[in-house]
Amino acid sequence: MAINLGDSEREAAWRQVVRDFIKNEAPAALRGDTDQGEGSMFGRLGAIKEWREKVAAKGWIAPSWPKKYGGADMSVVEQFVMNEEFAEAGVPGNLGGFGVMMIGPTIIEHGTEEQKEEHLTKILKGEVIWCQGYSEPGAGSDLAALQTRAVRDGDDYVINGQKIWTTGAQFADMMYMLVRTDPDAPKHRGITYLLVNMKAPGVTVRPLTTLAGTQTFNEVFFEDVRVPVKNRIGEENRGWYVGTTTLDFERSSIGSAIGVRKQLEGLIRQAKAGGEASFARNPKVKAEFVDRWIECEVAKMLSYRVVSMQANGKIPNHEASMCKMFSSELSQRIANLSMHMFGMHGNVKNRASMGYMQAVSSTIAGGTTEVQKGIIATRGLGLPRG
Repeated sequence: MAINLGDSEREAAWRQVVRDFIKNEAPAALRGDTDQGEGSMFGRLGAIKEWREKVAAKGWIAPSWPKKYGGADMSVVEQFVMNEEFAEAGVPGNLGGFGVMMIGPTIIEHGTEEQKEEHLTKILKGEVIWCQGYSEPGAGSDLAALQTRAVRDGDDYVINGQKIWTTGAQFADMMYMLVRTDPDAPKHRGITYLLVNMKAPGVTVRPLTTLAGTQTFNEVFFEDVRVPVKNRIGEENRGWYVGTTTLDFERSSIGSAIGVRKQLEGLIRQAKAGGEASFARNPKVKAEFVDRWIECEVAKMLSYRVVSMQANGKIPNHEASMCKMFSSELSQRIANLSMHMFGMHGNVKNRASMGYMQAVSSTIAGGTTEVQKGIIATRGLGLPRG
């Protein structure tokens, strides 16, 4: 299949609209090519709020949503161009979080009119922060093995169990989660999709400290937590199919592909600037830079392949897995390059060492490399399941 590497006249005009918007409206503190330093953290938070308001005023917070629900009803290619330009400029692109990316489209697809009225506007305005309750201590890559139970009791479900690796749960107002409502049903059945108030009695959130010393993830415990039946999305015992619905949002990972190249460009600037990470001190890393730069271009081409498929009405499957796996592994190789540049200085707590430790999770989050390889092998190469 031919890969479209150029813009049509219409796409080029749209790309210029996005570029002009970024040039005229993006706060200087968000420019990706400028190192703002730790002291500007609060100024950056204010700039993100300002930027979000400007993007929302354009209707671009939820580009793939239908206009009647507050979205922009953009085509796949229009979303791709916007995401690509945002990433190139280094300005935040995903300003709606899980609310816009995941639960919003799910409610649009499977929710009742009452659920749409209750949740969609709040998501767009950023009034409610969402987190995802999928993984459990014994059900990570094999999500269908989840055991958190929900028992129907009148107009409520009563939940008992545990979720883990829950990103941002300590800040979230609501969680969309999968629970088991029929323990005797086959593995992928008997699962129900619920919306849970994180402030409900019986919900306990415990942050997990990562290797890098951050607290991005959490474990969440549920002890007799009551959730109204009206908070169920779709049918009881059919939640697996709700949770795995192929939603109409951009899956090319162009932001990740450009993001890793931006990382590499930052390292090149450091190496040219001199100091402990200079090319003069570490001449052997020049060859690594060449390899990583070529790989960044490969990541971009994989993203172009996915969006070209989508634009032609095809659904990427193993192709999306290739994007995810290649970009996440590339981010780790760039983190390794950073450590090679700094040498022994990388053993102290600095940007290189923090990036190196944070990169460890990139091949786990969003589906492990092993899972992606399985998808590529069976669905892409037609190999038998092992």
